[in-house]
Amino acid sequence: MRRLLPLPLLVALIAAPACYIGETTVHHPFSAEKIAGFTPGTTTAQEVANQLGAPAKVVELGDGSAWLYEHIVNKDAALWLLLIALRGSDTQTDRIWVFFDARGVLTQAAATFEADRAEYGFPPFS
Repeated sequence: MRRLLPLPLLVALIAAPACYIGETTVHHPFSAEKIAGFTPGTTTAQEVANQLGAPAKVVELGDGSAWLYEHIVNKDAALWLLLIALRGSDTQTDRIWVFFDARGVLTQAAATFEADRAEYGFPPFS
């Protein structure tokens, strides 16, 4: 039987360690300054769309609506040693919710900014 690779090379390739580091970003980042300029009672849905673009989700709420904007960052790190694999993943999200009345005027806006806190790392050994 003929082997494609010599046995020592085949064993070395199988036993070789490997690592992986990756980052996934969904949608563009937002700044707190953009939503600080929104004024309930005067800012319109068109003005919000001009500043933030199209929302990721629109929810109809009886006489109004809510728009969700998201910016997601996921950081992965992995290490393989023989049959042992370690992997860590951290996903953090910036979320902006804006609420409009039936006329399309802003009633409320709320935001969390966490995407820049995503970190590379391995799972804790506790």
